[in-house]
Amino acid sequence: MMLIINAKIITWERPNRILEGQAVYVQNGRIVAIDSQEKLLAAYKDSEVLDAGGQYLMPGLICSHTHFYGAFSRGMAIPADPPEAFPQILERLWWPLDRSLTLEDIKYSALVCLVDAIKHGTTTLIDHHASPNAIEGSLDAVAEAVLQSGVRASLCYEVTDRNGLQQTKAGIDENVRFIEQVKKDNGEGRLSATFGLHASLTLSEKTLEECRKAVPDDVGFHIHVAEHVADEYDSLKKTGLRVIDRLKRHGMLGSKSIAVHCVHVDAREIAYLAESRTWVSHQPRSNMNNAVGLPKVEDMLRFGIRVCLGNDGFSNTMWEEWKTAYLAHKVWHLDPRRMNGMDVVNMAVYNNAALANTLFDSVRIGSIEIGSEADLILVDYHPITELDTGNLPWHILFGFHESMVTTTIVRGKILMKDRKLITLDEKGIAEHAVKLSRDVWKRYRALF
Repeated sequence: MMLIINAKIITWERPNRILEGQAVYVQNGRIVAIDSQEKLLAAYKDSEVLDAGGQYLMPGLICSHTHFYGAFSRGMAIPADPPEAFPQILERLWWPLDRSLTLEDIKYSALVCLVDAIKHGTTTLIDHHASPNAIEGSLDAVAEAVLQSGVRASLCYEVTDRNGLQQTKAGIDENVRFIEQVKKDNGEGRLSATFGLHASLTLSEKTLEECRKAVPDDVGFHIHVAEHVADEYDSLKKTGLRVIDRLKRHGMLGSKSIAVHCVHVDAREIAYLAESRTWVSHQPRSNMNNAVGLPKVEDMLRFGIRVCLGNDGFSNTMWEEWKTAYLAHKVWHLDPRRMNGMDVVNMAVYNNAALANTLFDSVRIGSIEIGSEADLILVDYHPITELDTGNLPWHILFGFHESMVTTTIVRGKILMKDRKLITLDEKGIAEHAVKLSRDVWKRYRALF
């Protein structure tokens, strides 16, 4: 039981409200009362009191697509000429890296990312994992880190044909095993599962058929789509169909499936995404880093597609992703009118929350209202101009900073208080990660 007082409450309801003079009472991981501070203090005298000291209380941030396994790439130098295009980035960086991971590396790579998430207020993450030489049990290693940290995460293993049929089958089996395991025990609602696929360009027709047969109807797919134009040309060459058309033919679109990137989809593909209610995840920092272009996000939103915001393995400082989305589309289109701040909020707040609520179907995440999960953060922000619901998006885009997150809570459990991590030992994790990463880098370089 926890009573949060002296906070300015950003509810992210529809319509959003900013409440002052009210308190939030949490019991069994959920918000059960929002009322005047005086009234709740009198009603819940024996509760633990968290005094916000005038900070903003708001729902925790959500990431719709990430890669925990990529943490040890930080500072890694590719031992070859700089990649000329995204397919070479895959071949020279990501594919040798994922082949270099052991189960222990996988767990600590996840822990490093989870420390980052908690420190910066990201309480729910949707992960996409790869480790071809350590497939069996890899999702258990990630889940163990997630449960230790206290955050929520949806996990999957990326099935691909690029490492041979034996590993293709192992990837399918790992997804199916973990999906069944989570149905039995979802870690108090903090774990969920999707069925992971790498991308159309590394998947045969036979493999897609096997994956469709393997996955239960109530579980969606999580796949990279048309991140680079090579994905579309490969699909056309193999099947005569564009990527989304191909996935549609295999029955892989739908209201629980996530199509990541969608940079080079055409108008018909956008229409298929809209008709099927498939989610799209946008990662502007990654798109810029890989020089693949930017998707037609505003067109997709106009079509009714629920475009979300992820980070593709970049730091879990989601407000940085907000800011990049806001700015990148302006320079991409040479038009300062593009990507309105409310579009960013619709992706990062409302659509991300709706996706999380779909994947974690027994809970309500992403708003402060009675019945919602108590996934909350305190933000030490002092506006220098008036802040209200109308201009809040621009205060976040131009004023909020991840260092302003002081307290992170998931299911009513405090994971960080006054910037001090409680569930994870940041120093110990970092020290062990450094030791592990040395061997990862050695194995990586040996592949060249």
